[in-house]
Amino acid sequence: MELKPPFEFAFPVSEQACFLYMLKGAMQYQFEDDHIHIPASHSLLLNCINSGKQIKQSKANRNGEIVIVTFHPDILRKIYERELPLLFQPSNKITNQSGAKINNDFLIQKYIEGLLFYFENPSLVNDEILILKLKEIILLLSQTQEVETIQVILSQLFSPAAYTFKQIIEANLFSQIGIETLAQKTNLSLSSFKREFKKLYDDSPANYIKTKRLERAAELLAVSGERITDIALDCGFNDLANFTKSFHDKYKVSPTNYRLKQNSQQ
Repeated sequence: MELKPPFEFAFPVSEQACFLYMLKGAMQYQFEDDHIHIPASHSLLLNCINSGKQIKQSKANRNGEIVIVTFHPDILRKIYERELPLLFQPSNKITNQSGAKINNDFLIQKYIEGLLFYFENPSLVNDEILILKLKEIILLLSQTQEVETIQVILSQLFSPAAYTFKQIIEANLFSQIGIETLAQKTNLSLSSFKREFKKLYDDSPANYIKTKRLERAAELLAVSGERITDIALDCGFNDLANFTKSFHDKYKVSPTNYRLKQNSQQ
C-alpha cells in the first residue's frame, strides 16, 4: 500500500501476525512506551493479539510504500498439515515482546522484489504460488539474526490467549455486530456488559463505538482513495445514509467534502 502522510494506523486485536516491509519512506512503530523507527528496506514483525500497537508516518513531504504479509493461524495449520515449523512452536524464552524490528536483510529484499512482480502481474498468481511465497518468508525469518524474538512472537499465535474485556471491545470495534452480540463475547448479560463498559470507558457502548468508527472513517478519508461506501463498511456501518448523517453530525461536513478539505491542505 502507498502511505500518504499524515498516516496513522492502530492495529485491532486479532489472532494474527503481520510482517511489514518498508519499501519506500519510513514509519514509526509504537507499542505502549516503545517507539521504533523503521527506515526503508527494514521490516517489522508484529503479533496483533495484544492491543495498543500502531504505525504512523508524519513527515508531510515524504510518501511511503509498505508491503504487508499477514499470518493467520488457521491458514498456517492448513498449509503445514503434518507439523508446524519450529518457528511457530513454543519457545523457552520468556518475554512480553510483541514486535521485532528486522534489520536490512539481503534475502528478504529479494523476496520483496519477487512479491512486487506478482503485484504487477496478478494474472500469474494462484493458490500454489501464494502458499510457496508464505512458506518462503517464514523460512527467511527463521534465518535472520532476530530469530529468537521472532519465534516468541509467532509461537504466541498457537498458544491459548485469555482476552480481557478491553481487548474484546477493541477487537470488534469495526465489526458489524450489535451490542447484544458484543456482550455475549464477554460472557456477560447485556445489563452487566453496559455497567462494565461505563466503568471502563466512562461512556455508553453505542456512543463510544460510533465515535471510534467515525474517527477511523475520517482517518481513511484523509489518507486513502477508497470509495466512501467501502470506507463506511470497513468501519462497521452497514448503511451509507446512516454513516453520512452520523459523520455530518460529528464533523459538520459531509464525508465527500471532508475528504476534499483534507486533500486541499496536504
